[in-house]
Amino acid sequence: MNKSKIILIASLIIVVVGVGGFFLYQNYNGNLAKFKVENLQKLAEQIKDQVSAPDPLWVGGGQNAAVFAASKIITETNVQREQNGLPVLTQNAKLTAAALVKANDLFNKQYFEHNSPSGVTPGQLVQNSGYEYIASGENLILGNFKSEAEIVQMWMNSAGHRANILNKRYSEIGVAIVKGVYQGQWVWIGVQEFGLPLSACAGPDEALKSKIETNQSTIDTMSSELNRIREEISGSKQNRQNDFLISSYNKLVESYNDLVNSTKELINQYNSQVNKFNQCVNG
Repeated sequence: MNKSKIILIASLIIVVVGVGGFFLYQNYNGNLAKFKVENLQKLAEQIKDQVSAPDPLWVGGGQNAAVFAASKIITETNVQREQNGLPVLTQNAKLTAAALVKANDLFNKQYFEHNSPSGVTPGQLVQNSGYEYIASGENLILGNFKSEAEIVQMWMNSAGHRANILNKRYSEIGVAIVKGVYQGQWVWIGVQEFGLPLSACAGPDEALKSKIETNQSTIDTMSSELNRIREEISGSKQNRQNDFLISSYNKLVESYNDLVNSTKELINQYNSQVNKFNQCVNG
């Protein structure tokens, strides 16, 4: 075999390796798993509707000199929970602020509904106080009472309000009890705001998401470069420059495939985190 034939065979081997590398690249192109950001965002919107708001409780009772404290209503609420084998609720400042806003709004605008005349819902009310939730609930009561225990017991005697007080998902509470004039009579309005904060469910790692997005951008850039080199290889004659292009191409394919595989692993980790978050939110 003469020297010219040896060079030709070697060149053919290099070309085959290059083509093989290209087909490997092609098999990976477009097969990256999509991480579930969209599902997470949809879920975040859905949980805003997880609000329990039973019909407001309007009771009678003669006017008296009794004075009530929100802290005692929380204590009586937790007594009911403990008696039913549930953990006590922790007072949350943002829920407390929302409850006070609601009680004052009821007096100021002279209505007794969960939704305000301007259309603010119980869910929007607590969000306006900066409370992001997975689940939320609101109890309302209007009338004159003898004690905090009586107020809570009246709620307990109503199925919907009882369900809020004994909801096993809630972990936090805010309460307001305010006296004022409603439709010409001096009465007390009590508001309970319940919540399970969004922080109770660990969300997916944003740094991991950012890494995936960076990798995907790099993969797109590498893909464009592979296409460019392939076109240059196809349009050039067999020579040392062509051999160099094939060698560069195969090295880039190797780097491309390594990055694709590592990114797929990151995507699997992210999707697992999203699934755990979804399961937590759904209870």
